[in-house]
Amino acid sequence: MTRRLRGFFLEIWLPVAVVGGWWFLSEDSTSPFFPPLRVIVDAFEANWVFERIGSDLLPSLQRFGLGLAIAAVAGIAVGTMLGLWTPVRRATAPVVDFLRSIPAPALISIMILLIGFDDKMKVSSIALASFFPVLLNTIDGVRGVEPQQLDMARAYKLSRRHRIFRIILPAATPQIFAGLRIALAVALLVMAFSEMFASTNGLGFFILFAQETYRIPDMWSGIIMLGLVGYAVNVVFLLVERRALRWHRGWRATARDAGGAA
Repeated sequence: MTRRLRGFFLEIWLPVAVVGGWWFLSEDSTSPFFPPLRVIVDAFEANWVFERIGSDLLPSLQRFGLGLAIAAVAGIAVGTMLGLWTPVRRATAPVVDFLRSIPAPALISIMILLIGFDDKMKVSSIALASFFPVLLNTIDGVRGVEPQQLDMARAYKLSRRHRIFRIILPAATPQIFAGLRIALAVALLVMAFSEMFASTNGLGFFILFAQETYRIPDMWSGIIMLGLVGYAVNVVFLLVERRALRWHRGWRATARDAGGAA
């Protein structure tokens, strides 16, 4: 219990210090662009304690979740294929490198021209921008599978399907989760930007509209809510990752102990 409390206080001290310092230093602020934190907290309560949950927060979360899910499924599937077949990977490498180098704002502009301004554009932009971190990490994970494992699978005459789902993908899972974590941040960024670019609701729209109408405390409250959403999503992802990779940590600990004993 003492160890958990120590870990909790180690994680919480900096956010508490930042919020406390912001509250204290901004208390006498007269700047219209940097109001006191007390005013921002009042605006946050007025906007985000149920007021705009359904109209702005939930639509953003739906776009974010759907776009990230599409990117994860497509990235893992295509990345596994490219990681397994070297000729296909080499043939598609120039196109992949070209597309992943295009900044997200440019992708949103292209999506508007191709799809329009509705939710399909936002979800497609999130999915496309988040696709490449998952794809590249999946390729690296699949290529990094130890040859001895594949040789053993062939010796036992496992089918290709069993080799992929029982050996290759489990071995590549740590690298895949690394890509998913990067995609998480990319998806959140593109979600907010696409809503600022072309939307009538969502967190990004609320932040930009509040800024354009000089409702600065409301703008700050939207930025804080966006940060809280990102933090909450990251915490949930870490819990899922910890559970999914429990075997990997145990395997590394066993290998480390065996190496130390040797």
